[in-house]
Amino acid sequence: MKKLYICGPMSSLPNLNFPAFHAEAGRLRALGYEVSNPAEINPDQTMGWEQCMRRDIPELVKCDGVVLLPGWERSRGATLEAHIAHSLGMRLVYPGEQIGAAA
Repeated sequence: MKKLYICGPMSSLPNLNFPAFHAEAGRLRALGYEVSNPAEINPDQTMGWEQCMRRDIPELVKCDGVVLLPGWERSRGATLEAHIAHSLGMRLVYPGEQIGAAA
């Protein structure tokens, strides 16, 4: 896996959970991964859910795997993204699962 998409809850969380997305993106980039971060794809926190998903999904399908943040299973968008990734045969990295440096 070289390019990873970060997937997690945003709606109804303070600052749309951007700090968690940015922290995970930094950690993954330090390991050598290219990262697709929804908080960077949609920096305008006033955008609607549908508009964000229409921008996120095309980026998701360009990735090799998905890193799931805690709480992803309670998020409508994150569960949709995880379903798409799983259906396309992409690797899902669950919360607490270790991921090594990019090869």
